[in-house]
Parts: sequence; structure tokens; C-alpha cells
Amino acid sequence: MKICAIGFCVLIALGLTACGGGDSPPPDPAPSEPPSGLEPTQQPTGLTTAASACDDGEAGDFACDSIALLSRISLDTMDGASGNDVWGWVDPVTDREYALMGMDNGTAFVDVTEPEDPVFLGRLPTQTRSSAWRDIKVYKDHSYIVADGAGAHGMQIFDLTRLRDQVAAQEFLADHVYVEFGNAHNLAINEDSGFAFAVGSNTCAGGLHMIDLRIPINPMFMGCHTVGHTHDTQCVVYDGPDSRYQSKEICFSSNYGEFDIVDVSSKSSPIVLSSSTYDDLGIVHQGWLTEDHRFFLLGDEFDESTYGVNTRTHVFDVSDLEAPLYVYAYEHDTKATDHNLYVLGN
Repeated sequence: MKICAIGFCVLIALGLTACGGGDSPPPDPAPSEPPSGLEPTQQPTGLTTAASACDDGEAGDFACDSIALLSRISLDTMDGASGNDVWGWVDPVTDREYALMGMDNGTAFVDVTEPEDPVFLGRLPTQTRSSAWRDIKVYKDHSYIVADGAGAHGMQIFDLTRLRDQVAAQEFLADHVYVEFGNAHNLAINEDSGFAFAVGSNTCAGGLHMIDLRIPINPMFMGCHTVGHTHDTQCVVYDGPDSRYQSKEICFSSNYGEFDIVDVSSKSSPIVLSSSTYDDLGIVHQGWLTEDHRFFLLGDEFDESTYGVNTRTHVFDVSDLEAPLYVYAYEHDTKATDHNLYVLGN
């Protein structure tokens, strides 16, 4: 899976005017009708195509550090008021690259194969109403979309191959909607096993809601893990130094007040292998494994604001899944609140 290339990361990240960074959804707003959408012949407007190098800390209208602005598509063009998430898909047949942009009122699809000349292809409206939180993942050429604070939204499934040969922006319909939960804050997919894990939903006490996606358009509920409210998780077919769990499906879960490692090989009877905390804990928000599955890098969303520290990344040695070792906190030069992080190579 290709999470991002420099073109679409710059294109989408700089298109945001707001971020779904909060962790306690507000009271559900009054239901609103999905937007009327775009006619198939309607052409995008508000597209800025001029590339801007990062010069003296600025690229176009944006602050920068070593990242150039290649292009930008405005939220107005995509018919959204705020942005919250981004994921990507590379078509295995055409090698074209697409950005999947989460917005308050739906999901936008942008062809970013030519990063200085992106093409907005259309949008999939929210299933119910607008929300500050939307999350998108991809498996076998299908996107899976959840929303928090949007009532009985469920999980939208959209066949991304429908974007092939798309030349004019239009409004799409979902191919299927999974309704075994209503709202969910986040979604993780283990592409090696074909299972999805919805977290922070109105089911499974907010823990792991496990779904078989091996038939992508026919998802099947497989079980719950209900120990702790899970905010985010990374689930892998384990290939790390702990020989006891080789080839088992293991989830590394950020559970607000603790970091849990769970064996989910049996979806009907998941097993907690360990639960860890650390000093000056605010909220265990999200984290990611190094590629050798030896270390877990964790972001705490509230430690900066609560304890007055600079941006920190907490490092766990998870060589022993039953007894993780807290190694240290790497402290950055900035004071920014960290939110999500991913690891690619070194």
C-alpha cells in the first residue's frame, strides 16, 4: 500500500482549513440533508496550479520547512467546509495515484498522478450528516469510510476502480454500507489478513469492532475486543522478535489511558498480552510500529498542553509483547501538539 507521495500529501494537507483533532465528539447536531452535489458537467473552480518553492519559510500562502507547494485544490472546489483525514490509492492497472480526502460532509476523490496538475473527480457525500471526524482506509481497490458524531452513518464502501476514465466531477453513491455500528471514530485495516478494526464506535464498548473484508463488498462482523476505549490501533501479522507470536494477528492499540497489545488471532476470544502506561500521560492518541516490529512510536495528544513540554514521541521496545519496555520520550524543538504519525523505512 502506498500511503502518500510528496505531491498528494502537499496538495491535500495544505487544503485543510480545520482538523478533526479532538477526541470527545460534541453532541450530535440536528440532522441535515446531504448536499445536492455536482452535476457531471460541472467543472472545478478555485484550483491554484502555480507551484511554489519553499523560500524563506514560505511556499505560496503557507508556512513551510523543506516542502514545496506543488498545487492546491480548495475546499470550496470539493464542496466541503473543513477537512479531517487523507488516505491514498494507486490503481494497480493504470498506476494512476489518487488522494481520498475526508471532509466534514463527505469524501472527495482527486487524481494526483500529475502533482502540479491535479484533477478533482467528485465526492461521496456523508451517509447521514456532517461531522468533524471522518476516517478512510483502502483494501483491494475499495475505500472504507467511517464517521464519528454523524448518527447511524455506518461504514461506506466505495469501489475505487469507478474512478478510472472519470473526466468530470460528479457526486457518487456508495456501493454498500455496513450497518453493524453507527458511528466510529477511526478505522484500521490489516491488508495482510483482510480484516478491518473499527474503533471508538457505539458498539464493542468502544473497543475493537472486527470485520472480515476478504470479500470486499460483503463485510462480515467477526467479534469484539472490549477492554478499554480504543482511539486508534495498528494491526499486523506479527513478524517481530517475540517468537511466541510469529504469524499471529496482533493489534497495537492506543486506548486513551494506556497502550495495549492484543492477540486477535481468534476474533471470538481476543487476548490482552500487555497494558502499559508512562509518566506525564495525557491521552494515548495513536502510534506506529517500526518495520521490524521491534519498536512502537507513540503520540500523546495532550501531554504538551497539560505538562508544558515540547512535542514528544514516546518510544516503547516491544520485543517482548507481554512486557513492553518504555525506553524514552524523544523531545522535539517545537511546541506543537502531535496527532498522528506513521513509519516508512527509516
